[in-house]
Amino acid sequence: MALDRWIALVFVAFCCAYGYAAFFTMDQLLPPFMQRNPVWPSTFPKILSVFGVIVGLVVLFGLEAVETSEPSPTDINWRRLHEYKLGQALALLAMMVIYALALRPAGFLLSTTVFLAGGSALLGERRWHILLPVALLATGSIWYLVEEVLGIFLRPLPTFL
Repeated sequence: MALDRWIALVFVAFCCAYGYAAFFTMDQLLPPFMQRNPVWPSTFPKILSVFGVIVGLVVLFGLEAVETSEPSPTDINWRRLHEYKLGQALALLAMMVIYALALRPAGFLLSTTVFLAGGSALLGERRWHILLPVALLATGSIWYLVEEVLGIFLRPLPTFL
């Protein structure tokens, strides 16, 4: 079975588990006044899970596949998977996990700036005189929008300050 079908199989399994949670477990603790609403908090997850299963099954059964004699250069060749930049992808995933764990103790401004600058450097950006101001500006803008415009508290500075 091709790599895209294996990924589709995992995606269908995930959507089924997500759909089970949306259909059977999310609405049990709703207060009585919300049970009469036409739209519940689980409505969007239910729609997402159904569409996800449909799209996954389309890919799994190969209904979208176009028969060609030669693979496209943009297709992933699972036999040459070692030639792709898996190290960068795994390092970026590890940085995301570290960012999520450091967000509360290090504060939003410091952890987000370090994540954006480090991720950009990992992906190949070497012009630090452009990279750092862009990371600082993006971090500050996002913090301002979330904190002041949306009114959601984000701890801007590390916990010890």
